[in-house]
Amino acid sequence: MHIVLVHAHVKPDAISTFEAATEDNARQSRLEPGIVRFDVLQQRDDPTRFVLVEVYRDVEAAVAHKATAHYLTWRDAVATFMAERRVGVVYANITPDDRGW
Repeated sequence: MHIVLVHAHVKPDAISTFEAATEDNARQSRLEPGIVRFDVLQQRDDPTRFVLVEVYRDVEAAVAHKATAHYLTWRDAVATFMAERRVGVVYANITPDDRGW
């Protein structure tokens, strides 16, 4: 597994537009064969902060995701919505479930 948590801080006036673009990207991303899970979380006490939880089967799937048309469209669409630069942090799953992940 290759797990990436992407932290995004969005400008207050761009929240709804960011949500719509990100929901579309997530929906299309879940169709990719290399993606196990793709969730979008919004912080309850600060709605300008989001975390994208991206779980890939391997590093190659993460690389392939960044070459998809829907990712590139999303990346370009949300660039001006950011209050600060997005940060992706890579994690390893140390507690596999019954499927071996």
